Amino acid sequence: MALHITGDTAADALLTDNPLALLVGMLLDQQVPMETAFAGPLKIEQRTGATDATTIASMDPDEFLEAFKTTPAVHRFPGSMATRVQTLCQEIVDQWGGDASALWTEGDPSGAEVLKRLKALPGFGEQKAKIFLALLGKQYGFTGAGWREAAGDYGIEGSYRSVADIVSPESLTRVREHKKAMKAAAKAKA
Repeated sequence: MALHITGDTAADALLTDNPLALLVGMLLDQQVPMETAFAGPLKIEQRTGATDATTIASMDPDEFLEAFKTTPAVHRFPGSMATRVQTLCQEIVDQWGGDASALWTEGDPSGAEVLKRLKALPGFGEQKAKIFLALLGKQYGFTGAGWREAAGDYGIEGSYRSVADIVSPESLTRVREHKKAMKAAAKAKA
């Protein structure tokens, strides 16, 4: 399945072909537009030559930070996010043998098990883990039992709540509208 998240053919191809890139894109998806976050792995690859957890985890932190800071920056908070990406990659090396896809393939896990594995990752809280699980199920071919239930509202077909539902420019617009409505509702409540 080909992903269409960033609007950049090369960035989307990397996300489609490299499970670590997809995981890193999700990690970066905070306080920046979704397209910027998910284009981050391609910027990292272009600047460091690295697309695997072992190489990224073992890079000199200062050199990795410089790659993040190069204009256009990988993220608006290059220092903290460069550290988070390396920490995530080290966790993938230590717990999953360097294979990010093992999170959802090793041992034929259920949706609940994948959610548990994702929540154990640095930088992945409940919401981010559910969104990523929904992305795996809706667009990446994950079919583990109960994945929709484990992903909560993000697993609902046609919900347009998150990056899991972006398959076209039109769906991106619908996701943005949903997010805007949620922010307005939260603001009105406060």
